[in-house]
Amino acid sequence: MRKFFALLCGFLLIGLATGARAESFDAQVIVVLDGDTVMVLHDNKKTTIRLAGIDAPEKLQAAGAASRDALAALVLRKAVRITPKAVDEYGRVVGLVQAGNINVNEEQLRRGWAWEYSQYHADKALIELQAEAQRARRGLWAAANPVPPWEFRKTHAPTREQAALGTACGKKHYCSQMVSCDEAKFYLTQCRVKSLDKNNDGVPCENLCRPK
Repeated sequence: MRKFFALLCGFLLIGLATGARAESFDAQVIVVLDGDTVMVLHDNKKTTIRLAGIDAPEKLQAAGAASRDALAALVLRKAVRITPKAVDEYGRVVGLVQAGNINVNEEQLRRGWAWEYSQYHADKALIELQAEAQRARRGLWAAANPVPPWEFRKTHAPTREQAALGTACGKKHYCSQMVSCDEAKFYLTQCRVKSLDKNNDGVPCENLCRPK
């Protein structure tokens, strides 16, 4: 099964690289997993999108939650335009995200909530956006020596399944452990924690998702 999935991703990568099936599409962001990964709804299907050209702090890092919240402020529950660039080894679409007139990938860099992570670090425009944020000490650059996420991952490597989801499911099982409706929805739909939806109506944690 894994060999088949790897082959499938390989064919998708080739197709996208040659321009096949790389058309932009409209979607709605339903979950923000971290500062560079979202889940969208398109044609009644859920797709995980990894923002191309940037790498945001992992959630366990100091600026991880702030980076995720910054991305959520830009796109959560909003209509976006996705331009696919590739498919990664976990089956996630790697692409550009446009929210209205905002290039979200660039905006995360401009506001200081991600590192430039273009192929071979060759995109000068993205490098300059990061440098601008560093000079202004925006976002994560307010800290003296922020650790790049690729360095952090060397000692905090996620499992393959966690990486495929874009986040670790963790050990949360109760609504009292959820910090937001979006987190509760993720745990119900992606981690399949059925205890969050006791009346089986598809809505987890009524106190969070259906506040009085």
